[in-house]
Amino acid sequence: MTKRNWKGTTTTVVAILMGTSLLMNGQAYAASETSLTSTTTHNQDKHKIDHKLQQNNEESVDDQNNEQAENEQTDQMVQDGTNIDLTADEESNNNSQNKQTEDKAAASSSDIADQVISKGLKYKGVPYKYGSSKKTTRTFDCSSFTQRVFKEVGVKLPRDSRQQSKVGQKVSKDQLQKGDLVFFRSYGSSSSRITHVAIYAGDNKLLHTYGKPGVTTTKFKGTSWEKRFELGRRVM
Repeated sequence: MTKRNWKGTTTTVVAILMGTSLLMNGQAYAASETSLTSTTTHNQDKHKIDHKLQQNNEESVDDQNNEQAENEQTDQMVQDGTNIDLTADEESNNNSQNKQTEDKAAASSSDIADQVISKGLKYKGVPYKYGSSKKTTRTFDCSSFTQRVFKEVGVKLPRDSRQQSKVGQKVSKDQLQKGDLVFFRSYGSSSSRITHVAIYAGDNKLLHTYGKPGVTTTKFKGTSWEKRFELGRRVM
C-alpha cells in the first residue's frame, strides 16, 4: 500500500488559494483606484464647465446691462433733441481747436512782426557801413541790420544776405507781409545774385539801410526797388 504525502499537497493547495486571493484583491484595488480617478476627473471637469457657464452668464448679464444703459442714453438724447452724431461732433471740435491754434500762431507772428518793425525803427538814421561787425550798433550794412533786429525778437539769422535768402519760407512779391525779408539783385543787373536785403514794413514800405541815408524807410512798389526784387522770405 502506497503512503501519500498529504502534507506537501495541502501546502501547495493553500499557496495556490492564497495567490489567487491576492491576485483578485489586487485587481479589485486597481479597479477601485481607476474608478476613483475617473470620478475625480469627472468632478473636476464638471466644476470647470459649471464655472465657465457661470462666467458666460455673468458676462452676458453685463453686456445686456451695458446695452440697456446705452439705449436709455440714446433715447434720452433723442428726446432732448441732442445731436447723437458723436463722430461729427469730435471732428467739429478738432477743426475748431486747429483753427484756434492757427489763429494764435498768426496772431503771434503778427505781434513779432510789429516788434521787428519797432526794433528796426529805433535805429533809424544809424549810418551805413559795408562789412559792419555784427557786434556793433553804431553802424550797419544791410544784412547786419536785419540780423540785429531779428535777434532782438529771438529769431536767429545768418550774417550775410545770400545766406539769409535761403532760410524760412519763400513768398512772392504779392504775398509779402509785415516782417518778411525782401531780397534784391544789383540795380540794372540781369543776374539773380542777391546783393541787398530789407524788411517789409507793410503799407508798401521797406525798412533797411544803404548809402547815405543809413537806416531808413522807402517805398517799394513803383520804384527801382520793385524792379530789383528777387524773392521774399518769411522767417517767423
